[in-house]
Amino acid sequence: MIIKTTRRALRGALGALALGALLAGAPAAQATTFTWATANDILGLDPHANNHGVTNTMKSNVYEPLVRREPDGSLSPALAERWELVSPTVWRFHLRRGVKFHGGEAFTAADVAHALERVKQNDMAYTVQSVAAVRVIDDHTVEIETRGPNPILLQDLTLFFITSKAWIEANNAFAVARAGQPGATSTFVQLNANGTGPFRVVERLADERTVLVPNPDWWGQAQHGITRAVFRPVASAPTRVAAILSRELDAMYHVPLQDVQRVSQAPGLRLIQGPTARTIYFAFDVQRAESLDAPGQPNPLRDVRVRRAMYQAIDMGTITRVILRNATIASGLPIGTAISGFVEAQNQRLPYDPAASRRLLAEAGYPNGFPITLHCPNNRYVNDEAICQAATGMLQRAGIQARLEAIPFGRFLQRGANKEYQFYLLGWTPGNFDITNPGRELLGEGSFNWGGFQDDRMAALLREIQVETDQPKRQALAAQYWARFQELLPMIPLHQEPQIFAVRDTVAELPLRANEDLELRHVRMRR
Repeated sequence: MIIKTTRRALRGALGALALGALLAGAPAAQATTFTWATANDILGLDPHANNHGVTNTMKSNVYEPLVRREPDGSLSPALAERWELVSPTVWRFHLRRGVKFHGGEAFTAADVAHALERVKQNDMAYTVQSVAAVRVIDDHTVEIETRGPNPILLQDLTLFFITSKAWIEANNAFAVARAGQPGATSTFVQLNANGTGPFRVVERLADERTVLVPNPDWWGQAQHGITRAVFRPVASAPTRVAAILSRELDAMYHVPLQDVQRVSQAPGLRLIQGPTARTIYFAFDVQRAESLDAPGQPNPLRDVRVRRAMYQAIDMGTITRVILRNATIASGLPIGTAISGFVEAQNQRLPYDPAASRRLLAEAGYPNGFPITLHCPNNRYVNDEAICQAATGMLQRAGIQARLEAIPFGRFLQRGANKEYQFYLLGWTPGNFDITNPGRELLGEGSFNWGGFQDDRMAALLREIQVETDQPKRQALAAQYWARFQELLPMIPLHQEPQIFAVRDTVAELPLRANEDLELRHVRMRR
């Protein structure tokens, strides 16, 4: 399936543009057209590239996994109608019959096996990390063998999207480019889509809009009432708010905390809000030997005393109260309560203590501090740049010569993938809702471990957790894992991010999902 596509340069200073110019080309909102906006564009359409929340959500409208996650966090059948564990390491999946891709190809077990090999090339590979082999039994039966018992294979597979083998081969598109590589955003599968999902992409204008229409041949029951869906990235929070207030949008996300009261009182609008499974954190580069900010000098972040000093210089109480308006929960772990492996007793933060910070810096040989740049996105998370501005000032008061560089999220991701940061802010929602995901992706061999942290003891514990099927034993291993994490401090957990949608009265239903954003199949328009 070929989609009308163009590549446009990233627009700057969106807030300075006229709202009409920003939304030019959008159709007038109708009962059956759903238009929504977030701060970020998707990073492309390839379902096997870019492990990024907004991008993964868009993929789920177009492509489907074997098993999917519902808004309440439960798992349900998708392209697999049922499954069974035939041995401790072999799962047999019985595939849904009569399913076709948007291009007309019949969905079979060969597509599953082919997609499993393709996904291994990129940062979505974590979804099949434990898979040792896949066997096609017949057109509608496939077996997946894992390297050891995997108690969370079904959770892993919720973001393993199935592509058409015939379509990939016909377009010579097996290769998956990594984010940041030349041409990574302009491969055939990044610009075109052919899934089995409830919606088809009909137009993709990078940084402007992505347009979808319902798939009339979808195997599921369509109750959304949408005939056209238009996604618009709008980096400027004031512009997003203006768009929802002027009825140019049916839904927008995030609602800035400072605008919550104004938006909630506007006629024809309501707020839908709740917690997310995303943790916001600062991370350190502990791998490189030399400082990026003081060439020729050693990297101070390799000393755990320095990392602890920086942690205790951050007044999270003030950030929560003033910048986040008490809408969030401070965190001592990089996962929240919705994630398997969370240990409540270990979710306490180190106390804010700038005097202790100065003592630790002196002990580490930095009585006069050192220069450090905090890199931060300025349009991805709730008040992300404001959090970083506050933290920079707090570090300065502790004697560290901190400075801030805040940039749009797309460029921020590319530079992070190129390992250009020594200290940075990032947010993470574990795709499988399990400790193994951040353990691998952020603290192990994963592609978002930009700081190069490695610890043999934590890696060994994670290997045990990955195959432990006894839940109490698994939780005890998780407690040991987090104890070691808090001893080494490879990152500074900050808070569990809230989610707040503004929704017009054109929308009858928009359920919140713990992993944030929205799936169009769950949105229901008023008739």
